[in-house]
Order: sequence, then C-alpha cells, then structure tokens
Amino acid sequence: MSNGGSRERSCCGSLFTFIVAAGFVILIYWAIFQPHHIRATVGSATLTNLTVASNNATTVSYRLAVSLDLYNPSLRVAIYYDALDAELRARGGASLGGPTASSPFEFLQRRKSSDTVRLEFDGTGGVNVPADVAAELKREAGAGAVSFEVAVDARVRYRFASIKIRRKPKIWCAVTVNVKPEASGSVGGALDSAHRCSVKY
Repeated sequence: MSNGGSRERSCCGSLFTFIVAAGFVILIYWAIFQPHHIRATVGSATLTNLTVASNNATTVSYRLAVSLDLYNPSLRVAIYYDALDAELRARGGASLGGPTASSPFEFLQRRKSSDTVRLEFDGTGGVNVPADVAAELKREAGAGAVSFEVAVDARVRYRFASIKIRRKPKIWCAVTVNVKPEASGSVGGALDSAHRCSVKY
C-alpha cells in the first residue's frame, strides 16, 4: 500500500508541476506578446487609369500603388514576416485582385521599428465585377473620392531569445483616394493623409 501511495503522490506531484509550468509559460506569453500586436497604416496610395466599362460584362480597370507601414512596438520581441497575402476590394467586399508586385515579401522587423511594404495592384487588363459594384465605383469617381479596402493575411513569427511563436494576423485597411479626371478619360489621384488599419489576431 505504501508503494502505491508513493506512486500516487508522485503522479500528483508531476501533474501539479506540469500545471504550474504551463501556467507560467502562458503568463510569460501573455506578458510579452499580447500587449505588442503590430500596428499598420497606409502611408500613401496612388491611383491611376481608373475606368468603368460595360460591354458584354461590367469591367473595371485601374492601377493602384499602396505603401503599407508596419510598426513593431515591442521593446523585447522581433518579428519575422514570412508571407503577406494581399487582396484589393471595392467597398462592400467585391474582389479587384491581388498584387502584381510586393516588396519586400519576407523580412525581419527588429524591436521598436517600422518597415514599409509596397503593394502594386495592376488591373489594367480589366476585372469583372457585379453591376452594382461598377455603378458605385462610377458614382464615387464622379463625386471625386473612390474608396477601396486592402486586406492582408500575414504569417509571422515572434522571436524572444530562442523562443519563436507563429501567428497569423489579419490586416484590414479602408482607403479613400481623392480623384480627378486624367487626360486619357480615366480618373486618378493620391491619398491625402495616412489611413490607420485594423489588425486582428
């Protein structure tokens, strides 16, 4: 009986030690990582050659260059960006396509630092959209301000000493570009001021 009691006490002690250790790890994770989510801002955006045409299908053509500023506010943790999967959408969520170029694609962001990612969306070949989306874009262009949404799914690794934790933050940016007619008959313009983005984990 004494050997059985010792084994039970040993098992209980091991379980208690495991629970305490797991709780400590979770506490450290919360203290280090949770208060220091990345911040994102659209620093600049330039829109050119925006046209809306109705042939057999309603198509939108455009070219949009976006500078996305990413900031790591942490004093202790560096961030590896392994991938940034972006999509441009019209207001309301209709997809206008992904970027034709992204720079840089992968990078290390050091503590308390900011990096700029340039996203280039080229829809000059024409993108099919629902009729109501095309009508809204045409209305906005006539009113002098066109709204877009930039959605970015990021894959990152937080690094603290030898510890690395993977996360997949979702970045969402609402961008409104003031536009005016261009010589080609299309419209274009640039962002007047920076737009803060929302970041969810």
